[in-house]
Amino acid sequence: MKLRACSSALVTAALTLGLTAVACPAGAATASPAGAADQRPFLDRLNTVSTVASTVPENGDVNPYGTFTIRESIGDLHRGNVLVSNFNNSANPPSGEQGRGTTLVQITPGGTRTTFATIDPNNLPGPCPGGVGLTTALTVLPGGWVVVGSLPTADGSSATAMAGCLLVLDKHGTVRETIANDYINGPWDMTAVSTEKRGGGSGRTELFVTNVLNGTVAGGGAEVDEGTVLRITLCTEGDQPPQPVATTVIGSGFPERTDPAALVVGPTGVALGRDDTLFVADTVRSRITAIPHALTREDSAGIGRVVTEGGSLNGPLGMALTPRGDILTVNGGDGNIVETTEHGRQVATKQINNEGTPPGAGALFGLALDLDHDAVYFVNNADNALDVLH
Repeated sequence: MKLRACSSALVTAALTLGLTAVACPAGAATASPAGAADQRPFLDRLNTVSTVASTVPENGDVNPYGTFTIRESIGDLHRGNVLVSNFNNSANPPSGEQGRGTTLVQITPGGTRTTFATIDPNNLPGPCPGGVGLTTALTVLPGGWVVVGSLPTADGSSATAMAGCLLVLDKHGTVRETIANDYINGPWDMTAVSTEKRGGGSGRTELFVTNVLNGTVAGGGAEVDEGTVLRITLCTEGDQPPQPVATTVIGSGFPERTDPAALVVGPTGVALGRDDTLFVADTVRSRITAIPHALTREDSAGIGRVVTEGGSLNGPLGMALTPRGDILTVNGGDGNIVETTEHGRQVATKQINNEGTPPGAGALFGLALDLDHDAVYFVNNADNALDVLH
């Protein structure tokens, strides 16, 4: 679907550049770190879980979802720090109301937390149906543009959930743009690849966004197979916010349902692997699927090819890729992290809930590798903290 035009020269320049993964929650890397010859599963090299910091900002928002390792120092964003989005507000303590969190916090590896942004739902620069409730969909684009998903509710219940939007913030945490259209309906998770034209500040980004509200609210808790994966093309020019050019449905038919405890359950983690393959965490069916030709296809692949199903997967949520392309997912059902090869073999599983916090219960959502690709940051909703497996 064509939304609005960028300059033809910009689009042509962007298309002639090879797309490279930048700042993706999937944590994919093009260069292998020292020790990459070690053929053990990635998770077998990591043994300790430590708490980095609380994710609760001054306004008391809880339920951290999105997790992103910042790759470039620019503005108020600092390389190596972790950006985290909060889905719940501070009402009805201690759980808060789902779909009403408005804050992004930035946490240093040493554990210092600052508030990067507090978003006012009543003072947005464009439409975002229903308001603000920040989800796992979180990335940072070249130039320090932060894109975060919003799936808002009026009272924390699925009955009042609305379509939401993608919010675009600048490098200082100010919302500069909203992206909303008929295809964005409960943006739940996201990854991105970008190109940037050197010297001109112009470029192109492909966002891959999962959506979980298509038909779920009307279904009243019944499972519906209407979850989608979108590819949203953005163009940037100079210091202006990225502009949407086109939206394409590249995946569809994913099972989803509303849930009194989890608000909504549907396709969550996404990661772009080798050979232009987009991996998707199908939470309801406890499986990982693969959409081929994700960067170029102009139609839906349905749910794609099933890579792996069942086994150690138990409601997989967030997703990341190891340096050699293995798929990391965290389970909502039991608090485990699972490593799966791109060919579907589950090779390692670890319990990563901190001692003293309950496993499962949807406590684990976003995850991202550190810059050295030898540790995994993840949020733990059970104690509202950013943890690290190292």
